[in-house]
Amino acid sequence: MPIELQSELTSLRRDLLTMGAMVERRLTRVIDALVENDLDAAHEVRGGDDEIDRMETLIEEHAMRLLALAHPVAGDLRLVLAVMRINTDFERMADMARGISRRILRLSEIEHDELPGDLIDIAFAARTMLSDVLVALGNEDATLGRHVRNSDRRVDDINKAILLWARQQMPSHPEWVEADLEIMAMAQRFERIADLAASVATEVIFLVEGQLSRHATA
Repeated sequence: MPIELQSELTSLRRDLLTMGAMVERRLTRVIDALVENDLDAAHEVRGGDDEIDRMETLIEEHAMRLLALAHPVAGDLRLVLAVMRINTDFERMADMARGISRRILRLSEIEHDELPGDLIDIAFAARTMLSDVLVALGNEDATLGRHVRNSDRRVDDINKAILLWARQQMPSHPEWVEADLEIMAMAQRFERIADLAASVATEVIFLVEGQLSRHATA
């Protein structure tokens, strides 16, 4: 049976955007858990990985089928290749969100001081990057993609500030060391989500302009 390539590409793109929206919701729920001490939200994210995994498999199989049977070229080929790489990035973001939810649940069981403001800042910065890159992907907006990629510098700076905070905190409050380690682990995962959003932004630029720019800064 012949493949209606454009129809299949539209379906593939729609599924990828749906997966991105699912990941964004998981990240939002993680932030709810962190900011509002909403442990139900943390449990929801920790236990909701199967849906993302099924979606990733569906998209990968669809893309592989198109490569094998439709032999896309030029812009169509770029779309399929970008979808495959972005699909993997989205799945990894979901894994990071799940890891953060576990850390939040652990933190709820041990003694700790007030959360550092930088942890909240890095959480919201990572979510903003994800939200923006979903818009860039949906609109095929390379300019917004570059903005997202450059935003990663701020997230890196916040993560460094959290590491500095922890080094200062631990010697004076050894009773909170376990909690401080959980906080650093959460910050690192938020930073990783931001890195993955920057990777998706690079794929958007590739999709729109046909150029590989993984190591460019602007």
